[in-house]
Amino acid sequence: MDILEYLQKAGGVARSAQLLHAGFSRRDLLRLRESGASQPRRGVFALPGCDEDYQAAIRHNGRLSCASAAAHYGLWLRQPPSRLHLACNHGHGSGFVRHRTVRFEGHPFAPVAAVEDVALHALGCLPPPASTAMATSAIRLHGVSPELLVHHLRADRSGTALRVLRELDVRAESIVEVDAQHLFRSNGIDYEAQVFLPGIGRVDFLLDGFLIVEIDGFAFHSKREDMLRDRNRNNTSTVNGYSVLRYMPEHVWFSPDQVMAEIRTVLAARHFTAH
Repeated sequence: MDILEYLQKAGGVARSAQLLHAGFSRRDLLRLRESGASQPRRGVFALPGCDEDYQAAIRHNGRLSCASAAAHYGLWLRQPPSRLHLACNHGHGSGFVRHRTVRFEGHPFAPVAAVEDVALHALGCLPPPASTAMATSAIRLHGVSPELLVHHLRADRSGTALRVLRELDVRAESIVEVDAQHLFRSNGIDYEAQVFLPGIGRVDFLLDGFLIVEIDGFAFHSKREDMLRDRNRNNTSTVNGYSVLRYMPEHVWFSPDQVMAEIRTVLAARHFTAH
């Protein structure tokens, strides 16, 4: 690959030292300027329209991490961070959230920390359920070992992060399921996740052995056959003695009090009838 292709693969911005280390010559660096690359500062080459976060990471001699690296790895994060999160073990620069402990080799081209460091930084930096969602997706999508995370957090004596990690439930298949788990735990509601019920199939949550709680994704009921299948599931659940509550992500995110009030009402009604 020529130097222009390499720079594009690196996100459109790189230090001259990185380019030279990759085997390109100083003559190649001169060709970059002829190809339209600019030098926002000495020793840095940037293509027009390059990623601004990448450029900021290069400028501060760091790598994107924690919430700022979520999009790069496709990790679950509802809201982008208001400030840049950088992994850099030096003391220079300001205006960003600094993560000084870097344990793994970063991305080979782009200025992004390794996904393992991204998950560890999130666990120590973000409040749950955001930290839980990022760690869960790192495990599910990238095969990051939970034992590895525990090992490094123990080494750093990160009590809060370890508590978050102990609560992590990798059965969650989406960010809204992570958020629902957090909502249940925060309100003292015991649950079983991803439960297979004979004749019904797998359900998102089962509470108190009888209340099915389903979290419908954004593509829910996109086809008529999906509607028919879910109507049949609901009816079969009722015939078999289960109660069913269904929620959209917006319910969990924006109306959690309503969700909990409805769940508690159904649970209380069953307990009252049983007695």
